[in-house]
Amino acid sequence: MTLNPTAPSPSSRRRPVAVPALLAALALTAACSNSSGGSGGGGGTAQTLTGDCAKYQPYAGHSGTTVTMFASILSPESDNLEKSWAEFSKCTGIKISYEGSNDFESQLPVRVAGGNAPDFAIIPQPGLLAQMVKSGKVVKPPAQTVTNQDKWSPVWKTYGSVDGTFYAAPMSANMKSLVWYSPKTFAAAGYEVPKTWADLMALSDRIAKAGGPKPWCGGIASGTATGWPATDWLEEVVLGTYGGDVYDQWVGHQVKFSDQKITTAMQTVADWMLNPAWVNGGYGDVKSIATTTFQDAGAPILTGKCAMLQQASFYEAQWPKGTKVAPDGDVFAFHLPAVNPAIANPVEGGGEFLAAFSGRPEVQAVQNYLSSSDWASSRVRTASGWVSANQGVDKSLYTDPIDKLSAEALTDPSATFRFDASDMMPAAIGSGQEWKSLTAWFAEGQSVQKVAGDIDAAWPK
Repeated sequence: MTLNPTAPSPSSRRRPVAVPALLAALALTAACSNSSGGSGGGGGTAQTLTGDCAKYQPYAGHSGTTVTMFASILSPESDNLEKSWAEFSKCTGIKISYEGSNDFESQLPVRVAGGNAPDFAIIPQPGLLAQMVKSGKVVKPPAQTVTNQDKWSPVWKTYGSVDGTFYAAPMSANMKSLVWYSPKTFAAAGYEVPKTWADLMALSDRIAKAGGPKPWCGGIASGTATGWPATDWLEEVVLGTYGGDVYDQWVGHQVKFSDQKITTAMQTVADWMLNPAWVNGGYGDVKSIATTTFQDAGAPILTGKCAMLQQASFYEAQWPKGTKVAPDGDVFAFHLPAVNPAIANPVEGGGEFLAAFSGRPEVQAVQNYLSSSDWASSRVRTASGWVSANQGVDKSLYTDPIDKLSAEALTDPSATFRFDASDMMPAAIGSGQEWKSLTAWFAEGQSVQKVAGDIDAAWPK
């Protein structure tokens, strides 16, 4: 069975071709009205907003202005993004001119260096944010944007900061720490969703010995990004074994890949996803993981050839049309347990951050709105498949069960949350040698020691 071929990229994990969705703004009724006592150029007398528009009063006073935004988010998701601020634009008179690009990561530095920076960029990698801050072009956010961070777990502010200074407010979040499975299959076989790592490993062994489906399936092929799912498996185990401090030191290479802690974590991954008795259901042996696309990896769950797949919340888009995703459906997901029970609720994820390259008043007004719980709630209402870790969003707004499960984990104040490690490591490692070496680990059976040594040797001096 072939899954949805519209594959997310490994960084922000989504793409296809952008189509502006500002038509949504035209559909707004005249319920929103505003009165302005000055010119509409943004510096005149403040507007008085009435009716449904009154809630946007804190952002008023800049009617007739335009701000530009550049990101990697493409249609159809960009359509939903534009719909989420359509009423804000209608009421305040601030036009947000959005552009999405498949080449965002390479084009943004070029535009900034050439003096053609957008007013805003939605940046999915903290490493790219740091690069932009070092260019000297990123403008610190206004006070209200800073205050809005109180609705996020404090660690998120650090990912929007460079050298201890806050620059970019988080917008979206995604949940990596999930295991997909078939509730129907589990119920028929008498399997229970495991609550601990030991229970998960025992269940895997039980399924393998039953002689039916393999307990696990997986795929790490992703074109030029082949290998990225394997980085997630290692990150989950490092975080779930040692907690946030060691994870952070590993990201910064104070703890090397060849350190005993990381090689031990790699061996845990090997016992799990390189176990010939446990993988790769529906496709072949361990080596087949390297040639199976991540989009297709979960298909054997639906045909009864595989029991589980470790993948992120965004994998929901890969199930074939008509697949019921629910606790009693064709597929659902549970939270991957911590390897070490002493680690409180480890959650690995990713997200996006709004960085400004201008301090104009209308830019700051948009920045304040897009960092608020009100905007996050608007985006949740617009369409499913998007999650915020903003604790001010009412969870009842989530209509998709995976979105709700993810939001609960991402906003849990007791969670040990960490951002995707490979997205924070230098690009030569996180999207270079680590992908290459972990692929060789699966495809060629290279040893843990060689894989770790090769990655350490490639680390920028």
